[in-house]
Amino acid sequence: MDIVTGVGVLDKAMTILGAIESEPRTLGELQTATGLPRATAHRLAAALEMHGLLRRDDDGRFELGPHLVTLGRAAAGRFALIAAATPVLRTLRDSTGESVQLFVREGDARRCVISLESPHGLRWIVPEGSLLPLDLGSSGRVLLGETPKQGWVESVGEREPGVASVSAPVVDVARVVVAAIAVSGPIERLSRTPGRRFGRAVADAAAQIEL
Repeated sequence: MDIVTGVGVLDKAMTILGAIESEPRTLGELQTATGLPRATAHRLAAALEMHGLLRRDDDGRFELGPHLVTLGRAAAGRFALIAAATPVLRTLRDSTGESVQLFVREGDARRCVISLESPHGLRWIVPEGSLLPLDLGSSGRVLLGETPKQGWVESVGEREPGVASVSAPVVDVARVVVAAIAVSGPIERLSRTPGRRFGRAVADAAAQIEL
């Protein structure tokens, strides 16, 4: 077994998934293919099965599980979204001079999947990967389904004091909201009516992202 991450249990679990990737295997075959002790192979395979990453076929062999399909689809969708959105967000950041983000809904929260910082010394930074609440901030409200009549939603000091933002929905071909673009920064620059300043630019950018 190759040690990749230094996290033993994770490396072993990935070894099991790798051994089953090409074909279903019985516990004995899995033990032989991975070189793991039988008890370890069984314990990890059973745990992966509980999480839906493995399943048993009609012959009782371990097979790749249904949750991997869900994860794969989500990953593929995100890669397409990020690829389509990145150049648009770069242009938006450069034209506004403010930080821009792309958020997607993740359960009862929103995940920042793209974050481009403003060149200003005083700026609002949202690290990529951050998980933020849905009910606070303009992007969260967009992802919750708030319908922006003018094409955008604004917030001022809603999640963080001193920060203003304006967001617009990114929709797919079925007109379903799949993400939210935001321009955010200090109230001193965006003002207490950030939509008046950047709303149209954010809405136009969101409309340029084709999925």
